[in-house]
Amino acid sequence: MHTPVAIIGAGLGGLVLARVLHINGIAATVYEGDTSAEARSQGGMLDIHDFNGQLGLKDAGLYEEFLALIHPGGQQSRFFDKDGTLLMDNPDDGTGGRPEVPRGELRRILLESLPEDAVRWGHKLTSARSLGDGRHELIFAGGLKVTTDLLIGADGAWSKVRPLLSDAVPTYSGLVFFETWLHDVDTRHADSAEVVGGGSMFALAPGKGIMAHREPNAVLHAYAALQNPLDWVDGIDVSDRASAASRIAAEFDGWAPSLRALITASEVGPIPRTIHTLPETHRWSRVPGVTLLGDAAHLMVPSGEGANLAIYDGAELGKAIAASSDNIEAALLAYEGELFARSASAAIEASELTRLLFGETAPYGLVEVFERGLLGTQHSLD
Repeated sequence: MHTPVAIIGAGLGGLVLARVLHINGIAATVYEGDTSAEARSQGGMLDIHDFNGQLGLKDAGLYEEFLALIHPGGQQSRFFDKDGTLLMDNPDDGTGGRPEVPRGELRRILLESLPEDAVRWGHKLTSARSLGDGRHELIFAGGLKVTTDLLIGADGAWSKVRPLLSDAVPTYSGLVFFETWLHDVDTRHADSAEVVGGGSMFALAPGKGIMAHREPNAVLHAYAALQNPLDWVDGIDVSDRASAASRIAAEFDGWAPSLRALITASEVGPIPRTIHTLPETHRWSRVPGVTLLGDAAHLMVPSGEGANLAIYDGAELGKAIAASSDNIEAALLAYEGELFARSASAAIEASELTRLLFGETAPYGLVEVFERGLLGTQHSLD
């Protein structure tokens, strides 16, 4: 089987790329390991930024559909210390450039914008190899083999396409997020709902933090962040929810009850999300017929930029291919040059934000930076 353009991964970046190619008359096939769009949860809210993510959605011709998804009030951000003392409250006046939308709904409008057969579900890539002259062979679980003239890895942190370009592999950053959810919060968890407010909440201390944001339908989506070794994380049996929650909450002993309840009162989770990264200046030499976007190219600590960068990458790559369809290698070279510069800058900023969130000065150093206007307010840490 042969396809001219193969995109591995039906995340936001891969779908934006497919959409931009589609509206420019270039057919592409997206191969996704999940069996359907509903196979797993797509996560919570995303703040889509006016300087990258929104630009990509405009290039995809989906800006109006995006506006219809915005969660009113979601741009509010609040900062507390571990005692529950409010340090700063940034209200949502509706004029900010980072409106929040549900990730799953954003993915839905992208899928609906593509031809019905554009995404091949249940196609998990196991390996890829060069055939020479820019062509590649893809091997999927189950034995299916596909050849392609242009291969794009949009397959995330553990990309199967990346080894064609780079020897870099993700390494554990020392940071883990335990993900939790509370439902019907206005009646069942009123204290926690009041602390979180209408948007995002950050309660921070050196080496740890509890962060949450409000989602539609009275849901609080929270993360308990810890700078702990990987073997400590592996030692927690998350299949025993009560025991796992108790052990994680013990790391926040003495914190305000309304904050600790975001861990102990969770009806779902805790689900560990170990944070891995690629080198901040990750780049590769031009290899004919293949490139990367999103986390496959520039995996970094959460900073609110991951999804935005993936969307922007997809749009920029799609436009580059459409503009130079008779010279794909020139298009890829130009795309990668700009990709390397913006991703390195974003990765350095993400590392600095992590230091402010969980370093020795937390939470006061971060609040001071925001008050001085030196750092744009971050919301969802995707």
